[in-house]
Amino acid sequence: MLALTRKKNESLIINNNIEITVLEVRGDQVKLGIAAPKEVPVYRKEVYKEIQDENKNSLDTSNISKLKNLF
Repeated sequence: MLALTRKKNESLIINNNIEITVLEVRGDQVKLGIAAPKEVPVYRKEVYKEIQDENKNSLDTSNISKLKNLF
């Protein structure tokens, strides 16, 4: 993991087309602004994990057998 220090209104660039800017620092919270192309999905980690879990559950073979029983 790369750890960087940034102050309010300072940015970093990822892959030449994603800019992350520190918008505000208040106590132990940091507000970030992310400018990225529309085709680049940006998720909070907990939301991303939930999506991955749901995708994994939808591939569960027991769900497929339940669907087959419907027909």
